[in-house]
Amino acid sequence: MSKIFKESSEKLKGPIVIQSKKPGITRTLKRIGIDGFLVAIIVVIFVAYVFPEAGIQAKPVSLDQVGAIGLSLIFFFYGLKLNPSRLKSQLSNWRMHLVIQFSTFILFPVIGLAVKPLFGSSFYSWLGVFYLCALPSTVSSSVVMVSIAGGNMPAAIFNASISTLLGVFITPLWILPLLEHQAGSIDTTGIILKLIVQVLVPVMAGLLFNSRWGALAEKYKKPLRYFDQSIILLIIYTAFCHSFYEKAFDGYTGSNLLRLGAGMSILFYSVYYIIKWICKKLRFTQEDSTTVLFCGSKKSLVHASVMSKVLFPASSMVSIILLPIMVYHALQLIFVSILAQKLSRTQKN
Repeated sequence: MSKIFKESSEKLKGPIVIQSKKPGITRTLKRIGIDGFLVAIIVVIFVAYVFPEAGIQAKPVSLDQVGAIGLSLIFFFYGLKLNPSRLKSQLSNWRMHLVIQFSTFILFPVIGLAVKPLFGSSFYSWLGVFYLCALPSTVSSSVVMVSIAGGNMPAAIFNASISTLLGVFITPLWILPLLEHQAGSIDTTGIILKLIVQVLVPVMAGLLFNSRWGALAEKYKKPLRYFDQSIILLIIYTAFCHSFYEKAFDGYTGSNLLRLGAGMSILFYSVYYIIKWICKKLRFTQEDSTTVLFCGSKKSLVHASVMSKVLFPASSMVSIILLPIMVYHALQLIFVSILAQKLSRTQKN
């Protein structure tokens, strides 16, 4: 008896740790789709509002030029991470891939064109919505959400990668004719040349070096993701500095932002349920349907930010054009996180 008591007292020695079952604030925010990157975007916009001059000064260093160099590096590292043999292995499930890319590059833009009359003469406000519709799907969050919801992970990686690669070509094909039609003075030839130099060449260079350095890019993908996010934050900061300095947002009110949020919510769920109907008609498995739903309804803020530096020469207009995708980005993370958690619980039951 004394032996048992002694052993029990030994176990009781040391600090008693009471584990709370309540999730922390960070975990709760992540669960509803609000991550650190989203918070950082809000912070840099606020800093740009308070200190707009810092983002437009050319000395001692131009932040616009730093962003341009960072843009090319982002696309180089993206090409470096693309494994051609891994992509080839996924080509057999072509029906699913077609639905995802159709949703991303056809369904979205058609909806964007359809809503143009609602904007009246506000061309740049509508262009921001249409630019969102012409963007590729996002990579990292699509794959993460498909994983949580129990979808087809290899197919998600394949489609997210292919979508970003196609977006380098398709997004400008949708946007450049609109810019040329709106203002014939815009040098679209210069924009295309800039696109080739800053985007296409780095991607192709990365692909060429994949066999040599691809493993390193995969090994250090977390630091590379932080680098990508840092450049995106810099681009967003400089874009908003120009807009706040030139008072581009003077006509915007809180009700404008609420209407924009409502419109982006309607856009997301419209596409989501159209895709769901298509998946049902094509009799996709639950796993494949989940992948199509999450990859086909999302848009890439990374691509939007880096391509905006190439496609839109008017710096004061960039932040207005980026505003819809930033609102959509925040909402899609929240909506898809909730849907992924719901599907995950359904599968467990």
